[in-house]
Amino acid sequence: MQLINKDLVGLEGVSAEEIAHILDSAKSMKDYLQQGVKKMPQLQNKSIVTLFYENSTRTKMSFDLAGKYLGASMSAIAASSSSIQKGETLLDTGRTLEARGIDIIIMRHPMSGAPEFLGRNISARVINAGDGMHEHPTQALLDMYTMQEKLGRLAGLKVAIIGDILHSRVARSNLHGLKTMGADVTLCGPGTLMPVEIEKTGVKVTYDIREAVKDADVVMGLRLQLERQKSGLLPSLREYNELFGVNSEVLKLAKPHALIMHPGPVNRGVEMDTDIIDHDRSVITEQVTNGVAVRMALLYIMTRKKEDIV
Repeated sequence: MQLINKDLVGLEGVSAEEIAHILDSAKSMKDYLQQGVKKMPQLQNKSIVTLFYENSTRTKMSFDLAGKYLGASMSAIAASSSSIQKGETLLDTGRTLEARGIDIIIMRHPMSGAPEFLGRNISARVINAGDGMHEHPTQALLDMYTMQEKLGRLAGLKVAIIGDILHSRVARSNLHGLKTMGADVTLCGPGTLMPVEIEKTGVKVTYDIREAVKDADVVMGLRLQLERQKSGLLPSLREYNELFGVNSEVLKLAKPHALIMHPGPVNRGVEMDTDIIDHDRSVITEQVTNGVAVRMALLYIMTRKKEDIV
């Protein structure tokens, strides 16, 4: 099965069948990794570039490992050390890479819509590794994979996403993906960090963390993105933690099997208390491991030709 669109710029509009196919493929990739197989031939003769206009540790390294494990030729371009600093436009950068035979460009950019723009103007396939406050589709895919792996399903799960919803591309991609797969999503955060009319997407919105977490199957915290915020949105980090931080008392309201998740990096003592991050129901570290498998699956799927699919 191929993805309907050439590029993956978000999960909005991606079908349940496509998401399920990626998650099923990720299971196979994780099986290989657990067997210690870290050199496979599936992407031999494929060239992949990571083009990051923003700093990244987890996502970039995850894509780097995913491509290398599958045998691809991997290159990295950072905006701070490239012709971008000389004034080269995004389109010219993309066309230069395309002229060198690049198959996939994995792109992170501070402006929403930048990956979609690039994908429309070049023939190489583009994967959005996070664009502004828009989407981060591969993070949501690995989050959904983790939920499905641990809880056996996505349909019918109650997922509470807590924190800086306004600036979170992770929240938006999870919202789209989880709703498509039949989960019930509740968003919780300060009113100043909640998008206007977000309820129209079909999610529940509350400003009471206890209401959000009650009977939840998954409790997902989000990083406070202070670098994207204007002053005045929060009184103080201490007050934020008191009202919206996940702690042991709040967690008691969730279901006994509830997963604790966070896309990372976590601000300990702000979004979550340390004992919650290190809780035996925390799968934050496993999310990182699953990210490699999910991105391996996606790279494999996006480099298949029709005649390769049986």
